Amino acid sequence: MDQLANKEHWDIEISAKSSLLDLKLKDTWHYRDLLFLLVRRDFVSFYKQTILGPLWFFIQPIVTILIYNLVFSNLAGIKTPGVPAPLFYLAGTILWNYFSDCLTKTSTVFKDNAAMLGKVYFPRLIMPLSIVLSNLVRFAVQFILFIVLIGIYYAKGIVLIPTTIILLFPLLIILIAALGLGLGMIISAVTTKYRDLAFVVTFAVPLLMYTTTVIYPLSTAITKYPKYSWIIKYNPVTPIIETFRYGFFGKGDFTWGLLGYSSAVTAIILFLGIIIFNKVERTFVDTV
Repeated sequence: MDQLANKEHWDIEISAKSSLLDLKLKDTWHYRDLLFLLVRRDFVSFYKQTILGPLWFFIQPIVTILIYNLVFSNLAGIKTPGVPAPLFYLAGTILWNYFSDCLTKTSTVFKDNAAMLGKVYFPRLIMPLSIVLSNLVRFAVQFILFIVLIGIYYAKGIVLIPTTIILLFPLLIILIAALGLGLGMIISAVTTKYRDLAFVVTFAVPLLMYTTTVIYPLSTAITKYPKYSWIIKYNPVTPIIETFRYGFFGKGDFTWGLLGYSSAVTAIILFLGIIIFNKVERTFVDTV
């Protein structure tokens, strides 16, 4: 009787079996302090013991767009119709960085945190969520740089007229985060048994960038490489980047059909990622 009475006051009950679709959201909410602590840890550790500290969040995209401008705009002659090249590249770069960071860091979440995950109970979903949120902070910092650069071009008399599609900005961030999270959880589950995949991700993700419209417009890919343009067009990251540019610049190859396609693919990948992650997190200690 005493046990039954005490059970009413328990916050969390740990059971051996649960549905593959059970995200343990209630447990995750109870452990929200741990989630915020992990986000803070990731953010602080990024610039700890560095001279420039948080300035690296600005330096990385600035150096990147300078190189892209030199190589792709000046040397390769790739045009960015209606949009200054540095601004065009920065729009694609900050979105791609957020996606790739979510993907690569989530893909090794079991291996990187095996010691903690094997000793202490907490909802395992907190680990990939903390990665997504900490990278969101970095994205926010780089987005400020993006807004500042738009202001600089406005001051120079280069007017870029946003469209009402800019209102989809929160949805685009959710999509890019969900896509990176879903793919990362799938890969993290597989790497518990096959470590080789971690090496594949390391060099494959940077190469994957060239199949998106980070450094060139979709119209250029369709015109110059019609035979292979479908690979770029149906890369689920491409419609997100194109919608982002169309919203802020009024330029780009935005269509509701492509954005709907990207949303559907993202939902499927996230759904599969959740199922696979929940299945593997029960037994990953035996294989990591």
